Amino acid sequence: MMHMVLEPFFKGEVFDISLVPISISYERVLEESLLAHELLGVPKPRETTGGLLKARTVLNDDYGCMHVCFGQPLSVRDLLKGKINLRQYNLVPRDLPMKPNKETQDLVSGLAHMIIRLQERNAMLSVWNLMAVILLQNLQGIDLDLLTQKTLWLRRISLRFGARVRWPKHLSDSEVMSSTLTLHYSVVRCERGRVFLVEEVGPGPVTQEESVFRRAAAVLMCASYRNQAVHVFTRPAMVAVAMAKAVSSRTDDVFHHFKFLLELFCNEFVFIPGQAVQDFEEGCGLLQQCGVIDRSDAEIRVRDGSQETIVFLRAILQPFIEGYQVVFRYLCEGSSQTFREKMFSSGIRSFIMKLLISGDIQSYECLSSDLQKNILAALLRMSALTKTKVDDQNEFRVNKSAVKRIWDMLNNGWTPQISIDARL
Repeated sequence: MMHMVLEPFFKGEVFDISLVPISISYERVLEESLLAHELLGVPKPRETTGGLLKARTVLNDDYGCMHVCFGQPLSVRDLLKGKINLRQYNLVPRDLPMKPNKETQDLVSGLAHMIIRLQERNAMLSVWNLMAVILLQNLQGIDLDLLTQKTLWLRRISLRFGARVRWPKHLSDSEVMSSTLTLHYSVVRCERGRVFLVEEVGPGPVTQEESVFRRAAAVLMCASYRNQAVHVFTRPAMVAVAMAKAVSSRTDDVFHHFKFLLELFCNEFVFIPGQAVQDFEEGCGLLQQCGVIDRSDAEIRVRDGSQETIVFLRAILQPFIEGYQVVFRYLCEGSSQTFREKMFSSGIRSFIMKLLISGDIQSYECLSSDLQKNILAALLRMSALTKTKVDDQNEFRVNKSAVKRIWDMLNNGWTPQISIDARL
């Protein structure tokens, strides 16, 4: 889409283009349940006039605030000055389409990622976004007093990390928490001073699979709000995980595991291509600024009394890590080396359901179809899968040794041979 926007500038049809990063933040989303069920494989209901008329009652509900932030306009001419040779476009008539070369594709991709990063920085976090982060780390429930205490702590951390947080100043902290719980009654409830996620209730006895499905729907509804805040913590959290998995506390070892995580998770989070060092420096810098780590040229260590923050940051990434581990296990244990996309979706869902019922895994987010698609995209990019078209369907071939190697690196950490130009 960004290339379509920039093409008139490349062809000389306009002198300049202004790009305005616009961030839109919703306190409560109308389709929260629908989106969660779609991620669990439930088909989206058909949109009909009758359905629209019946849905009028939802407009009587309270959906909180919506924030729109218009960022500073950016000049494409200034951003691309000296970075692209436009002569190639002068050789082709303007009315003919022209496929961009790799240099142009990389440039446009980097610019698009930069715009999204600016949108993230201007996003307004709500109290509920912070509460959702904490609730997903306490799925068995949490005392309201402790939830309030942790949300206030997370607010301080978020502000130090540069986030924008909307916290009503005219209300006491207890009133803010109470009003937020009331607004999100469809996701969370408070009983006898303890806060839980709300699960669907249906008629008749419930099977184990139905129980897991209902729990997963509740978790994914909450996760959709957590995801609005996760970009604030991504880089410090990846540094925290890399410190635990690297073979030593040496800065080079931590950086190389960080770089591996960045490559693996680049479909989950927004990273500007080619800026691994800058992302690492940002993550370390934020942790230093908060007094969580001590860093020298040689090594990185957790400061005394900061273990709670490190554990919290690692827990933010744990659902993603466990999701990737489960899919790697499924692909390595499977008897076939090839599979179709539809077959994979049903097979992995059944596999994860059994693991959740048996208690072998804890994260219900593993059932998310978006997460599963992102894992396949990561393995394709890392040459552990190949994709071909067969009978108008995508067919994948698994390189099990490559998947196993990536799996081992994610589980145990591993530092590859460091080339001179890759060093910090």
